[in-house]
Amino acid sequence: MRHIILGAGPAGVIAAETIRKHAPHDEIYLVGDEPEAPYSRMAIPYLLMGNIGEAGTHLRHKGDHYERLGIQLKRNRAVRLGTEARTVHMDDGGMHAYDRLLIATGSSPATPPIPGIAGPGVHACWTLADARAIQALAKPGARVLQMGAGFIGCIIMEALAARGVKLSVVEMGDRMVPRMMGPVAGGMIKDWCVAKGVAVHTGARVDAIERDATQVMKVKLSTGAVLEADLVISATGVKPNIGFLQDSGVRCLVGVLTDEHLQTSVPGVYAAGDCAEAFDKVSGKTIVSAIQPNAAEQARVAALNMVGRPTELRGVTQINVLDTLGLISASFGAWDGVPGGEHVEMTDTAAGRHLSLQFGGDRLVGCNAIGWTEHVGVMRGLVEGQVPLGEWKDKLLQDPTLLMQAYLASAQAQHAHAHIRA
Repeated sequence: MRHIILGAGPAGVIAAETIRKHAPHDEIYLVGDEPEAPYSRMAIPYLLMGNIGEAGTHLRHKGDHYERLGIQLKRNRAVRLGTEARTVHMDDGGMHAYDRLLIATGSSPATPPIPGIAGPGVHACWTLADARAIQALAKPGARVLQMGAGFIGCIIMEALAARGVKLSVVEMGDRMVPRMMGPVAGGMIKDWCVAKGVAVHTGARVDAIERDATQVMKVKLSTGAVLEADLVISATGVKPNIGFLQDSGVRCLVGVLTDEHLQTSVPGVYAAGDCAEAFDKVSGKTIVSAIQPNAAEQARVAALNMVGRPTELRGVTQINVLDTLGLISASFGAWDGVPGGEHVEMTDTAAGRHLSLQFGGDRLVGCNAIGWTEHVGVMRGLVEGQVPLGEWKDKLLQDPTLLMQAYLASAQAQHAHAHIRA
């Protein structure tokens, strides 16, 4: 049997290795469109900080790893999928037949249509090529403007700050990390960054990027401000790489829609990682959750099904834990609540601590936290496990810091009940 895996990121590599483990004689082609060994984008900030070299971004560190496993690495990009004939058409004119196909093409930066954004000095922070360009420009004292203060943006910001640049951040939302943090938490992160010397412009967008004769950029904001920059980083979000699936019969919404086996609407075609849209049991809807732990688990489940070992995805984890210049924050599940739900918040600004809990019935469905690092595992367990809290919900509404006690009591009760039923 021939397996073609489109995408050589974490999802593609884990899928290829899983297939090989369970199908030692099948053909496996791992197709990537960059001239690098398969690597992790999430390692790029550590490269920029100087914590690792380029080889440290590689997903596997032995040069003959793929060859030893009989996984054939191909440098190419899919441009069209012919599902009736089970063929993939590549940008070099080649066409390849498959028995099972995994779409793990990931995502690409969503570049906003801003005049001047395509000129020199503007870079995403997405590929190793981007990292090399940023390293050349982000010297100590360089004026760097970053567009976007979402989850990825804050990770990039950490790396830029470590390089000693003069940093400004522009975010369209009314707070930092607006898609994972509520107003209080997002505001606290902004205040923290400002105290660390970062100029943060929220509720603002970049309207134009102009250059003078020396290529110094003048960045015009919607607020009327004009900022000079030697480097502009575009971190305004990403979009799944699914354009090549047009007219293929593979159903796409935001990403490639999958079932509990990670199979798409076309038999024999699967999807995993940042381009896949899977069912989230907590929210009750399908989502694209572009975090590496999800990519890894989706890849494993898809690969097992591709080799005839029926396996179901247990769910999609909506989890983000973020270190922003030393301030640890976390966001789980439906952090902004559910219709008819209840919530409780407590904030100690002086101590840099904030906790927001969202309930649906007697279950914790989401939360925001700043400075509560000791509760991260408990919050994740309650949200992912959808543990019935019973009387503990009312106790948490009175004192949300009792999360550990609530988890121990409720999880033990759930375990005991399951044991009795068994």
